[in-house]
Amino acid sequence: MSLLRLRNIHLSFGGAPVLDNVELTIDSGERLCLIGRNGTGKSTLLKVIAGQLHAESGVIEKRQHLKIASLEQEVPTGMAGAVFDVVAGGIGDKAELIKNYHHVSLQMAQQSSKQLEDELARLQSEIESANAWSLNQQVEAVLSKMALDGEADFLQMSGGMKRRVLLARALVSEPDLLLLDEPTNHLDVEAISWLENQLLNFNGALMYVTHDRAFMKKLSTRIVELDRGVLTSFPGDYDTYLRRKQELLEAEAEANKQFDKKLAQEEVWIRQGIKARRTRNEGRVRALQKMREQRQQRRKLTGKANMRIAEADVSGKLVVEATDVRFDYDGRPLIKNLNTTVLRGDKIGIIGPNGAGKTTLLKLLLGELKPDAGNIRLGTKQSVAYFDQLRSQLDEEKSVFDNISEGRDHIEIGGRQKHLISYLQDFLFSPDRIRQPVKALSGGERNRLLLAKLFAKPANILVMDEPTNDLDVETLELLEELLLEFSGTLFLVSHDREFVDNVVTSTLVFEQGSVNEYVGGYSDWKQYADARATQAQQNKPKPETEKVASKPAATETQPRKKLSYKDQRELQALPEKIEQLETLQQQLNDEMSDPAFFKQDKETIVQKQQQLQQTGEELEACYQRWEELEGS
Repeated sequence: MSLLRLRNIHLSFGGAPVLDNVELTIDSGERLCLIGRNGTGKSTLLKVIAGQLHAESGVIEKRQHLKIASLEQEVPTGMAGAVFDVVAGGIGDKAELIKNYHHVSLQMAQQSSKQLEDELARLQSEIESANAWSLNQQVEAVLSKMALDGEADFLQMSGGMKRRVLLARALVSEPDLLLLDEPTNHLDVEAISWLENQLLNFNGALMYVTHDRAFMKKLSTRIVELDRGVLTSFPGDYDTYLRRKQELLEAEAEANKQFDKKLAQEEVWIRQGIKARRTRNEGRVRALQKMREQRQQRRKLTGKANMRIAEADVSGKLVVEATDVRFDYDGRPLIKNLNTTVLRGDKIGIIGPNGAGKTTLLKLLLGELKPDAGNIRLGTKQSVAYFDQLRSQLDEEKSVFDNISEGRDHIEIGGRQKHLISYLQDFLFSPDRIRQPVKALSGGERNRLLLAKLFAKPANILVMDEPTNDLDVETLELLEELLLEFSGTLFLVSHDREFVDNVVTSTLVFEQGSVNEYVGGYSDWKQYADARATQAQQNKPKPETEKVASKPAATETQPRKKLSYKDQRELQALPEKIEQLETLQQQLNDEMSDPAFFKQDKETIVQKQQQLQQTGEELEACYQRWEELEGS
């Protein structure tokens, strides 16, 4: 059943249309992923659907009493107070009543008074009259589901926790349609996984903007692309979208080619001599004029970035060696048990929750911080370029050009001189945008500018702290290729799981207070972690009471058969064999519970896993045989 339908929605801001007669239908239970290049108007479309922005023309048809809730890309300014108040703000005009009742109830719990009792009674009466008791229960239920402390101060929370509170605010009204704009921004990997599960269990329809491909693949039932003002729907998953999009682009290119060929032929005809002009068809002339107008109005595809890294001379073979490194912060160990060796050409991913110490780890590995214990040895001939997620290297007041130039008009890339304007155009900055101040740029443009600044500096070590924020999918994929081709060393902090998988050769993971190294990317580590947790749970030694209970007891109603001599000997030997197998099983479990276990080569890991499985199967067979012999 359709919740909402857009018909011929048109919107422009003085230039080419952002929404060019857009058509869209959203049905109950759908999860639509809205994608498109930076600046195409995705956030604008969400605002039009939410009613926050009005189109110049067109119609929006909504189901009666349709509830729409939104989660915006950035945390709204001026939002403050207790978490309960922020979340309750999502229920509408009765929010103040529910907030006041909540606060008076808390005060009553701490210290009762006649004045508070009267105020509480008045609020209860108002809630009763407004039939709003269910709203208070909705707020409490959402806070519990989201694992949020209602009394926590919203302003003191991390960016990731603020996003969680704002999602709770959006969900508390129990919307039929939930609109999310870049919901994974500022979230760590664990929080993104949590959000995925929350949204998979959401009963309403969902429309969201994201550049996180793993998030997109996990959630979307349909992909909708906004390209040059036109909205195109692609039912199915992300891989289906990629295939069909390529087919459409090829068809468009062929149609444009045929159109241009015919236009060129008509232009030759119209320029023929006097004899041709006397006999020419006026209808053909009008058709040519229309073709010229069509060609003028054609909107070209946004170009692709053409990024290249200015590489410095190669560094020494050893980049950094860390031995038993520990670093304390405020008297507690922030990083401990760090042992790793990074060689030239390694691409190291760093994974961990927000606040775990990833940036501190980078500074240790670069020699900017000294460890409190252990030793860090740096290599030679190192030239480092650093991508800062806070973009502190950009001067907000200076223009795009001045942020890169540093008093020069040319830079050297790949041994060749290139003018800065041409270089910036490779990063999709138009000539008019190049002269604008940085404060006028969007988030995606700022990230592209920071990449341009980073890649203009000759380096053999790249340090990238959350480089994927606000970048569209095409630029992400190009950045992946660029980093794969980079012959130097890479340190990458990112919560984009697919980006990490596609780029890194090994990962440093914050786990239970230690930093452990694993071969491969995020998915490889997750597979190791899940297998370790599952095996530890499944192969946990049974308590003695369970072992005794599992042995069949002889019953008086079922006479036992006399065992043969061979069976008697087998029965006598079984307890010792079972004890040996249980001891081996425990040893293997202990060994695999140690994070260092997964630092071994893959063949050794697989052998141990197979040995553990075989031991478990053999132990089960022994218990089964014991039951058979005891029951005889």
